Amino acid sequence: MVQTTARIRRGKNNFEILVDLEEALKFKQGEGNISKAVLTNDIFYDLKKGEHAAKDILEIEFGTSDFYEICEKIIKNGEVVLPSGYLKEETERKYKQIVDFLSKNAVSPQGIPYTPDRIMKALKEAKVNVKNKPIESQISEIISELQKILPIKIEMRRAKLTIPSQYVGRAYGIVNEFKESEEWLSNGDLVVNVSVPAGFLIDFYDKVNKFTHGACLSEELK
Repeated sequence: MVQTTARIRRGKNNFEILVDLEEALKFKQGEGNISKAVLTNDIFYDLKKGEHAAKDILEIEFGTSDFYEICEKIIKNGEVVLPSGYLKEETERKYKQIVDFLSKNAVSPQGIPYTPDRIMKALKEAKVNVKNKPIESQISEIISELQKILPIKIEMRRAKLTIPSQYVGRAYGIVNEFKESEEWLSNGDLVVNVSVPAGFLIDFYDKVNKFTHGACLSEELK
């Protein structure tokens, strides 16, 4: 477990709590559990000095005195401090995921796969910026950066999906990552064109079908 500070400035004061880094980052992205993320029972002006925040000030600045509600606002709207070395380790981890994905799905213009070592070298030379989201959803941007160093391409598959209105809220986050265009029908259904890496296509359909209970209609596009 890596402990760090989550903080936010409201009015004239800083408000800080101690959190579990991984759980806090997950919660910030809407996936984690607030009770697992927060490691203190109080909110502080200065965590290191142990300066506790006054309850009346908390109520004024956050509109509530509920501890976990305030913690939620601090994590989601404030900053989760990344410890020294974390970003480097996280980048290395993401690079390894990219290398694994590209070594299986990408080739040279002549159709020849690149070795993992060559892909890793190119990633570092190009100083590719990896975002904190699934690799497959940012692969087009990654390829664009890599092509400055290495002639590489990846097969993409295009499809047209029609998602029934009752499932749009659940499935939108998935299709939005690969969206080329979208059209909202009068009945609330969503028609969206997507471009997905060929090696991820089956997983993509599995995820969409899971959230739509198999009610999504799909049509491959050229």
